[in-house]
Amino acid sequence: MTRSRCEVEQLDLFGGADLSGEKPLNGVYYEKATDLFVSFSRGRRYKEWPAKGCTFDREWQERIKRERAI
Repeated sequence: MTRSRCEVEQLDLFGGADLSGEKPLNGVYYEKATDLFVSFSRGRRYKEWPAKGCTFDREWQERIKRERAI
């Protein structure tokens, strides 16, 4: 028996996950309110770096500020 796309159901094997909602933050973002670069892992805040005096590559900083500001 073959199933069409509309018959496929997504299963939550571990429970508690909202499979239809937005994905949690992952990666590094720029937080405008605090002027910090913040890394997230699975939606949880992991590490922070002040934007002022940051030693990361200047081009990278500008790109993150443009593309991943929260």
